Amino acid sequence: MTQPTDIRREHLPAALSLATSGLPVLPLRVGKVPFGNCPACARNTCGGRPNMRTPGPCLCPYPCHGWAAATTDPGVINSPTWASAWRSAATLAYHPGGAGVTVVDLDDPAAIQWARETLPATRTVATTRGEHWIYRGTMPSANAVRSGVDIKSLMAYARWLGPGTGATAALTGAVRALAVKEPSTAHRAPQTLSIPLGGQREKCPHRTPAYLERGIAMAEQRITEASSAVHATAYRTFLAVLSTHGRCGCLTEGHIARLFTAAQAKGESARHCTDAWTNALTTLGLSHV
Repeated sequence: MTQPTDIRREHLPAALSLATSGLPVLPLRVGKVPFGNCPACARNTCGGRPNMRTPGPCLCPYPCHGWAAATTDPGVINSPTWASAWRSAATLAYHPGGAGVTVVDLDDPAAIQWARETLPATRTVATTRGEHWIYRGTMPSANAVRSGVDIKSLMAYARWLGPGTGATAALTGAVRALAVKEPSTAHRAPQTLSIPLGGQREKCPHRTPAYLERGIAMAEQRITEASSAVHATAYRTFLAVLSTHGRCGCLTEGHIARLFTAAQAKGESARHCTDAWTNALTTLGLSHV
């Protein structure tokens, strides 16, 4: 459901006001999703933020790269190149990690009741279905840490729904523990693939190092842009990377770490990443390495 134009016009002055207070902001489209990369940045060919590690605008002037577009720069926010995004924006969002806070997103009454019984009281913001509990401090983001509960902090965005009520408490171990996953009992994925997969080294089909770099960047973006079925998307992406780059010895530990980091930023656990990678190796007949 779209919002009336007169309401949309309020997003820009609100964004400028929040940016002045140190909150990195960005516009969202209908469906609470960020604006996609512009043609110049499609598939991260611009090289601006292929790993999405820090907030701030890309080298291009548009609100590209999802949460990483969040900025406090009024010149960027009020620029002509952001104007079309503000005109069609459905809502306003911010990067909690860039603002030095963590949002515990409680999606239903049961999750709210659990939080009241389990977590330290803090500033609370009402949402459409539940509440955002805001804590001072940052941590890795994670989805579905328990039923109806997501963590939004580093490398994530949250809707701006008002300042909320109550004093902001410091991030505690009880909140940080929500994102801690159980150690995996599965076989670990290879820690380095600097030796060839599949026995003997096959002829490398990559004409230049840029070909492999482009493939890894595209894989990262495919995982990052997944709006649902993240586990299945990660597995299919791992499978595609290994089928193209897994037999010639070009993949390194650093490449694998980048893929795992992208998946974990979408809420996948380290265990799920390892299992998905191992399953992809098995499917391609590379698991004996």
